[in-house]
Amino acid sequence: MAWDIRVAAGMKVFATTASVVALTMALGACSGTQSDSERLQRFYDQKLVFASCDGYATTASDEKAFADPRFGCGRLEVPRDYADPGGATMRIAVLKVPARGERIGSLLLNPGGPGGPGMGMAAAGATTWAQSKLSERFDLVGFDPRGVGASSPSVRCYSDAEDDSGAAVFPTAATVGRFTDSDTRAVVDRCAKGSGGRETLAHLGTRDAARDMDILRAAVGDTKLSYFGQSYGTRLGAVYAELFPDRVRAMVLDGGIDPTTGTSERRISQFTSFQRAFDAMAADCVTRPDCPLGTDASQAVTEFQGIVRPLLDHPIPAGDNRIADYPLAVGSVIAGLYDSAVWPVITAGLAQIRTGHGDTLRKIGDAFGGRGADGRWPNIADANYAINCMDEQRHSPEQETDLRRDIYRVAPFLDPGRGADGARDGCEFWPATPTLSYPYSTGIRGLPPTLTISITGDPATPYEGGFKLAAALGGTALTVEGNQHTVAFAATSACVNKAVEDYLVELRSPAADTRCKL
Repeated sequence: MAWDIRVAAGMKVFATTASVVALTMALGACSGTQSDSERLQRFYDQKLVFASCDGYATTASDEKAFADPRFGCGRLEVPRDYADPGGATMRIAVLKVPARGERIGSLLLNPGGPGGPGMGMAAAGATTWAQSKLSERFDLVGFDPRGVGASSPSVRCYSDAEDDSGAAVFPTAATVGRFTDSDTRAVVDRCAKGSGGRETLAHLGTRDAARDMDILRAAVGDTKLSYFGQSYGTRLGAVYAELFPDRVRAMVLDGGIDPTTGTSERRISQFTSFQRAFDAMAADCVTRPDCPLGTDASQAVTEFQGIVRPLLDHPIPAGDNRIADYPLAVGSVIAGLYDSAVWPVITAGLAQIRTGHGDTLRKIGDAFGGRGADGRWPNIADANYAINCMDEQRHSPEQETDLRRDIYRVAPFLDPGRGADGARDGCEFWPATPTLSYPYSTGIRGLPPTLTISITGDPATPYEGGFKLAAALGGTALTVEGNQHTVAFAATSACVNKAVEDYLVELRSPAADTRCKL
């Protein structure tokens, strides 16, 4: 599971004080005042009690998934502000699938995003890894990071009805439209109102989430952390490694995010990869009868624009009393590019648009965003926006417009044909300064070997970025040949499965030149 389409649209910009804030927080994790250490100790002394998962589900699919009697759920208390551990607190929702055999410890899980709920990942792992050594030797422990899913307070900026109608808009360089400071102020106000106030919004960054993860490690009784993170989860793992290198046992980072490049450079790299995936999809499509993108792959972008650009002014019915407009159609195509197995569904959806209906693409978007049949949406998009506001560099309107122009240059299939003017950074009025600076998680001492997995045709976390992450952590990078985003949790590659099991169970890394195929 991964949710980086939202990341792609939501990565933000630079603040000159970010490095100072990040350094202060990192030092505070190691030193701090004695009184702060004593006040934090009460959180570390928690004994997390797991009981029925009734009442933890936030979507219809979760209700079904969490009903398994093997699962236990609990809530972990953490400080809202680590600089003030005696103040307000947050509660992190956690789901555990007990190990089937001789237990090594817990394997903490994060599916990506930011904003992806880990409880559902642990529940799914009971099936995905049913025959794996991972579910045999580890308790699978999924947690919804602060602001996400069943944790409280959770971020909510828009209602389910607004998500359905397309009114849920987060201004970014990749968001179609012209925005003003009134628009960006309004989004922040909505999020503050629906999420427990501005103080909540100020404490949702990855550095805070990594510190929560260390308290969770202690609460489940592990001296050292075993961790599996995908996509954004590789950032969360890397930041944890930076803060607590001596508390790491093992880390698998699947679909690694480059920690060495800033927001704009990384976004351009990501959108370049999306264009590469689109081109590969188009090249496959044109070899098939009735391809809606024509018979010449070199003209596929033009054909695509001819299909989707009319939706800017004339949305079409999409079933379930919904409509397919330009953002829905293009967002659904991006979602489908995450996995080559979905490419035929994309092309079927594009062909359907020519008939005046957008049902197929709408269903791709709904599945990717986690919308239930009952109309409930998880808060993935809202939390993604909020967490990125505390992680990413901030841009002026001029810088954001330049970024939009560059996105259209490297990913022309996304160009709506209306120019780049009017882009705004949706975080420009956020009530706190970002706490993550770039580069991060480099030059770490005392960190044991890590394993980063990178797929050659990954459209969301480019292949080269995974190798830069592995180098920054001083760990091993595993190459996987194929076209999809992340691979290890899907358990579809015997080669990857063995490498991950050997590493997590036996602490044996694959050879540096190992290559797997999908």
